[in-house]
Amino acid sequence: MIDGVKIIPLKTIMDDRGMVRHMMKCTDPYFRQFGEIYFSVIFPGAIKAWHVHRKMELNYAVISGNIKLVLYDARRESPTSGEIQEICMGEDNYVLAKVPPHVVNGFKSIGSGNAIVANCSTIAHDPAEVERLDPFDPSIGYNWGIRHG
Repeated sequence: MIDGVKIIPLKTIMDDRGMVRHMMKCTDPYFRQFGEIYFSVIFPGAIKAWHVHRKMELNYAVISGNIKLVLYDARRESPTSGEIQEICMGEDNYVLAKVPPHVVNGFKSIGSGNAIVANCSTIAHDPAEVERLDPFDPSIGYNWGIRHG
């Protein structure tokens, strides 16, 4: 696991009318601060990568569908520098993924439908603090394909 990344199981309350899925509240021990909430829709098989935020802490939860979240630790001073972490998350594994600043991240929709990722970030979006890289950037060298076997 990449240093500073936290995977937190989230609560689902279900009855015969439907369900409520919790994501984060200000009284949770892992809540830091509120910047904004946004939703990213990912079409089947699409890749949204790579992004690295310099200030923003990401708090991802998948509210519909499933994704593979991939993290790459590009922090030279980190004890996990150079490591990759994969988290399959969504309807089938409802968790919150906390991603600290300077950890490169991206995700791919897995399954036959769209996926919707919610992010409750610690700061409002600022284009000056995010860097975007090609999903097939050779410096990361990640293979987005399915591994069989």
